[in-house]
Amino acid sequence: MKKIATFLLLLIASINVFAQGEIEMATGLRSSGKIYVVVLVLVTIFIVLGIFLFLLDRRIKKLEE
Repeated sequence: MKKIATFLLLLIASINVFAQGEIEMATGLRSSGKIYVVVLVLVTIFIVLGIFLFLLDRRIKKLEE
């Protein structure tokens, strides 16, 4: 039951997002090509964070042994 309620909540939230229309900032960034810089920075941050967490997990496992 809890999974169904969570699914419905996410479905309602996604419909609300699509109903907003076009966002000016995103349109401006897309037209000037700067959106790719934003995406690249976000991907870089997530990759570095993932590597950091992976290395941290390995260190913690060594300490536990």
